[in-house]
Amino acid sequence: MADEVLTERRDRVLLITLNRPKAKNSVNSALAAALIKAIEELDSDDGLSAGVLTGADGGFSAGMDLKAFATEGPPKGFDQFLRNGAKKPLIAAIEGFALAGGLEIALSCDLLVAAKGVRLGIPEVGVGLFAAGGALMRLPRLVPYGVAMEMALTGDPISVEAAAEYGMVARIAEPGHAVDEAIALATRIAKNAPLSVAASKMMIADSFGRTEEEFWQHQTPVVRELFASNDAKEGPRAFAEKRAPKWTGT
Repeated sequence: MADEVLTERRDRVLLITLNRPKAKNSVNSALAAALIKAIEELDSDDGLSAGVLTGADGGFSAGMDLKAFATEGPPKGFDQFLRNGAKKPLIAAIEGFALAGGLEIALSCDLLVAAKGVRLGIPEVGVGLFAAGGALMRLPRLVPYGVAMEMALTGDPISVEAAAEYGMVARIAEPGHAVDEAIALATRIAKNAPLSVAASKMMIADSFGRTEEEFWQHQTPVVRELFASNDAKEGPRAFAEKRAPKWTGT
């Protein structure tokens, strides 16, 4: 793994750290490539159930490296992560700030845990750009329309407290403890059946833009496959025998 992104296993959780603190963990092509490799590690390893994504030295990410952008253009491959995120549950653990593409990285995760005092914003309009990494699609799903519009047009950030009130942030941590809170949340997720977690994540994500009838039709084959799995038999059996289930992901 390149130095731009660090990984550390915490039992069944992979901690992924954006590691360009001198550049506020901003994204260049090297960091983008390293992040994609880290996500591939998370998704391909059966010994991992969830990931936590954070930034080094008290800040999450200031987004795209504008100095690199001026000479090289957008970071190569960055859009791959912004579009697809991770297959397994991924939690953003935010300290300090998540701005511009940094917030879009966080919004590509499934859950956001942020420390008190964090600033969340998309200030691209102030530098002649706009938030083209998914924020303009995802923010209106998470905060009121007027809030998303004001964030996009003014570039002004909102507080973590406001973000939590809107439902954008799942949990607020004390400063310096966002990773601890996110790891605890990821560990809780990792106790559940992997196929069930994957199906739940997929169905919530796939619900956007579907009618109720389309949702039920889309869910039917997922139910059929999952309810026939070994884990679907193991869960009720373990419950009846008053023991912890032994998931196999099959």
